Amino acid sequence: MKRTRFAAAVLAALMIMTSAAQAAGGTAQAPAPQAAAETAQKPLPGGEDWQLLLVNPWNSLPEGFTVELATLSNGMKVDKRIVDDLSAMLTACRKAGLRPVICSAYRPQATQERLYKNKIARLRWAGYSQEAAVREAGRWVAVPGTSEHQTGLALDIVAASYQVLDKKQEETAEQKWLMEHCWEYGFILRYPSDKSEITGIGYEPWHYRYVGRETALAVRDSGLCFEEYLQALEEQETQQGTKRTINQQTNQEAAKAAS
Repeated sequence: MKRTRFAAAVLAALMIMTSAAQAAGGTAQAPAPQAAAETAQKPLPGGEDWQLLLVNPWNSLPEGFTVELATLSNGMKVDKRIVDDLSAMLTACRKAGLRPVICSAYRPQATQERLYKNKIARLRWAGYSQEAAVREAGRWVAVPGTSEHQTGLALDIVAASYQVLDKKQEETAEQKWLMEHCWEYGFILRYPSDKSEITGIGYEPWHYRYVGRETALAVRDSGLCFEEYLQALEEQETQQGTKRTINQQTNQEAAKAAS
């Protein structure tokens, strides 16, 4: 059974948890980054859960990972399975009178290594120690092997009128439209401004990740980041698995008693 079929149950459980916390006079606590890393599962490449592949500072690409790519009109590449939804999203954005531009998509290992080393070098030039430069670089350029861009499922999209990757990008009409509508096409804003401690990556109001339409809707409605959503999903599956085991044992005991 696909994980996305549990989306409604997960949201219901989260609402119950939040209500209980509010009734107790507190707020629901987000999981620590390491906790998210330990509980979230990495689906196998090409499996039914390919849309939920988790890649972050604590989860590198699965060994032997490969992806079948499709080339976009600007020469950049993405996982071929997301092309239709990506095209539909950009077309709708343009019909709204906007001019979104994909400035980064799939990156091979060599490209990620170059970007990462360049970021460290710039920080060193700015006066950071080697240790501090490595730590700070990892907040903005993923360590090679832990970048979503290497999955083919992530894109950096900017406004044609402002092609700078900084916080001001969120003020553009293109980003406002994408943040509001991306879920309709299976995408999420991967690194929200208030989730950096959980995602391990600083706020990027230009980085969108494909997770499938059902999951994107669930993530939007829950207010969770991807790590939190996957953890909640894992906990929901565990609870359902435990319930099935108990039911099976009860049925077996009933059958023995009847015989």
